[in-house]
Amino acid sequence: MIDPIEVLCTLALFAWVIVVVHPISLSLYNAMVKRGVKREKAVYYIRKVIHIAAGGFVALLVPFLYNTPLLPSTLAIVLAILTYIPHRRGKLMYWFQVEDNIYEVHFCIMWGIVIALAWLLFGMNRDAYWYGVIPVAFMAFGDGVTGLVRNKLYGHRTKSWKGNIAMLLVTIPIGALIGLAGIIAAFVASIIEHFEIPGIIDDNITVPLASFIVIIVLNHIPLPM
Repeated sequence: MIDPIEVLCTLALFAWVIVVVHPISLSLYNAMVKRGVKREKAVYYIRKVIHIAAGGFVALLVPFLYNTPLLPSTLAIVLAILTYIPHRRGKLMYWFQVEDNIYEVHFCIMWGIVIALAWLLFGMNRDAYWYGVIPVAFMAFGDGVTGLVRNKLYGHRTKSWKGNIAMLLVTIPIGALIGLAGIIAAFVASIIEHFEIPGIIDDNITVPLASFIVIIVLNHIPLPM
């Protein structure tokens, strides 16, 4: 039976994501464009703002709000569909979506998968969520900061080790929340973010997936906390 409190929490989080994606992000985009920021640069900033304020913030709340991953993972899939439909129809939400990738869809899908798998594999309780929240936080906060740094330095979407260093500085303290395994996973995530195969696989998939696998493997090896 679904807890009605969890339903209310899900509706509230859904509303928060919608507010972040539309009025907040659109207002930020318009403000940047009015100040002379190029569209490509403004879009990239907004994508990272959504990474952090929507994906990251909501992930951090999951262990405190949900007994099972049914509703948060369902929310992630609903958001994946809602972000895919504009690509399908050719009517993009121009302030953060671009024609040549659907990486924000991948973000939502991986968010839901990793959160659910962590709960299933690490004890099916609220504490288990953290093993999924950490990789998602790497993607949301770590990759988000990486993008902001690169956009500030280069003015467009690109890969630079300077961004990966910034990501590492963010992900190490996040990973430390679950001990040495999390710190090692932070290093792996910060390195693998640098590489992608355009049109095939991107860092919204590789970062949470690789770091989650590292956490799973290392949790079967005795490590100091």
